[in-house]
Amino acid sequence: MSRPLFIVCVALTALLTAVAQSSAEGARGLARVTEEGAAFSDKGALVELTVGLTEPRAWRVFTLDRPARLVVEISNFSWESKPKIHSDSIADVNFGLNRQGWSRLVAVLHEPLVVDSAEMSAADGSSRLNISLQPATAEDFRQSVIVENSSIETVFSQKHNVNNRVRVAIDPGHGGVDPGAEAGELVEAEVILRFARKLKETLLRSGRFDVVLTREDDIFVPLETRMSLARTAGADIFLSLHADALEPDAGPASGMTVYTLSEDVNDVASLRLTETHAANDILAGVDLGGAEDDIAIALQDIARRETTPRSEALASSLVEGFAAKSLAINTKPHRRGEFAVLKAPDVPSVLIELGFLSSAKDRKRLASDEWLLDAAEAIWLALELWADADFLRSQELRR
Repeated sequence: MSRPLFIVCVALTALLTAVAQSSAEGARGLARVTEEGAAFSDKGALVELTVGLTEPRAWRVFTLDRPARLVVEISNFSWESKPKIHSDSIADVNFGLNRQGWSRLVAVLHEPLVVDSAEMSAADGSSRLNISLQPATAEDFRQSVIVENSSIETVFSQKHNVNNRVRVAIDPGHGGVDPGAEAGELVEAEVILRFARKLKETLLRSGRFDVVLTREDDIFVPLETRMSLARTAGADIFLSLHADALEPDAGPASGMTVYTLSEDVNDVASLRLTETHAANDILAGVDLGGAEDDIAIALQDIARRETTPRSEALASSLVEGFAAKSLAINTKPHRRGEFAVLKAPDVPSVLIELGFLSSAKDRKRLASDEWLLDAAEAIWLALELWADADFLRSQELRR
């Protein structure tokens, strides 16, 4: 059996096993890592991943390219810490919930490695997952890569709005395998999801807005998929929410900042955040294959001639909304960056940094439910003003 086929068989076998075990696993709850732990180690010419589990679970393993990554998914299982790395072939590891019922571990590889063997053995109620990797040529690695068939389910079925209602897609950044920035007890993905729910409630109570969220739980959603979900929902506006952290060399940063799309990033803070967001998708195991053709790029450029000024106006309204509520805003509140979630040519889109977890003042604000409610009301006010101005602008264009 060829190695690429072997990897596919492992994935299919695990999925079939998952069906058979699903009811039993639901009764047992989450399996966890045993005292034996989990580790990447060199075993002669091989690199071995061993994971001790408190209970047997369905699993699957596959590789992704650009960059080379190993992906291990286990059903009803909780990764509580990263596996130890005792191999120079492993560059970095991340983990988290990928989709309902499945955890994901992603290891970025320093060199091409393919799966040599993979098995789960059970004894005395616990089990052990052993995955052996062997060095490969770049071509052999490419042939071993499979395209993930498990895409995130499209949960939106609503049609586009009528009666001048405005549909807002709220995109809580990070989630699941990508927790985002962390500072003390604050985790960006959790803070932002909590705020997104408050913002949704605030907008719905106004009676003017319909709202969809790109994620409702602590799950991972690839950057490009977030916008696809918003478009499927017929969104009129796309708001990506974050509360990142900046390294000291990027300079001090605090207060709310709004980003709009630009390929010409000329300040250190914007560049750092753009690089971080792109790296998160890589580490989370997103398939980065595929490229846009020249015709598609040209059509998108034409669409952006209308969308770009609308996004810029939206950013300005958001800054004014925060100022009107006397909430902290950055000294340079409107910035630009090449963020993937802002690249939709047909939907006005902004990325809102509510604050920075690298700032003590912002951490205090973001931990306050009262402040989060004030921020939600500031965004509501801003969207009301923007929607009115955008409607008048569209009427002028028609005339």
